[in-house]
Amino acid sequence: MSDRMLGAACVALGAAMAWHGRGYAAPISYEPVGPSAFPLLLAGLLCLGGAWLVVRPGPHASGLRLAQVRTLGMALAAVFAYALLFQWLGFTAATALMALPVGIAFGGGWKQSLAGGVGLGLLLYLMFDKLLDVVLPTGLLSFVLGGR
Repeated sequence: MSDRMLGAACVALGAAMAWHGRGYAAPISYEPVGPSAFPLLLAGLLCLGGAWLVVRPGPHASGLRLAQVRTLGMALAAVFAYALLFQWLGFTAATALMALPVGIAFGGGWKQSLAGGVGLGLLLYLMFDKLLDVVLPTGLLSFVLGGR
């Protein structure tokens, strides 16, 4: 049952992401795909994964326990805070802050979660900025990352 509930939450979140991301447009065209492609791709993958959980739950599915609800709530709150703070904080800082509660919610220590979040934020920023030439907001770290 918990697999189905998680799957339904993923489908709902993916649909909301797709609806909000469909209208992203850059004031000038600097990329052939445009800024809406990445959120729409993530939303589609989230919906597909969620639909798979709804249709075919695991063999040992059981009801939700309070700890699972708390973990899911903590992760969802972190993702919503990430979406709200993304522009202001920038990609790297927002990713590091989002990874901290999500890592703790899934059993990691706060040091490992923070270190993983900082590493993930910097690695993904460099990958998108340097390799894929995708512009991401630098936010508070614009003095270090060469803000745009």
